[in-house]
Amino acid sequence: METRDNARNASDTELTTEDLARTEPEHVSGESPAVYPGEATSEPAPAEEGEQPLIDPADARSYRDRWEQIQGTFVDEPKDAVRSADALVAEVIRSLAETFADHKRELEDQWSRGEEVETEGLRVALRRYRTFFNQLLQV
Repeated sequence: METRDNARNASDTELTTEDLARTEPEHVSGESPAVYPGEATSEPAPAEEGEQPLIDPADARSYRDRWEQIQGTFVDEPKDAVRSADALVAEVIRSLAETFADHKRELEDQWSRGEEVETEGLRVALRRYRTFFNQLLQV
């Protein structure tokens, strides 16, 4: 009984990719979004000077270190290794989603205060989305 409770408590606090997949989008439409010329190119845009990475380099290093630890446990505990890998991937995905959500919130806050957001700021935001989108679809 105690082992089951410990396992349940651990799973209650650990995010999984299944949790992310169950999250409903705010707006679901049967229509495909409009496609504009150059919007979804297969070639990633070159990084511009001063452009920030999607994941902070220190966080990326930490994720890589944790991945190496997970791989190292596979031989002795394969099920635990797969569960840990799933949790780590879910954490990285959530981190990316939070980064984009924070940026979107900043823009929306400016709009709600009646402030005009410069076209350049919007261009950079859209470019960042495009870069991430293209990275996700690379095969």
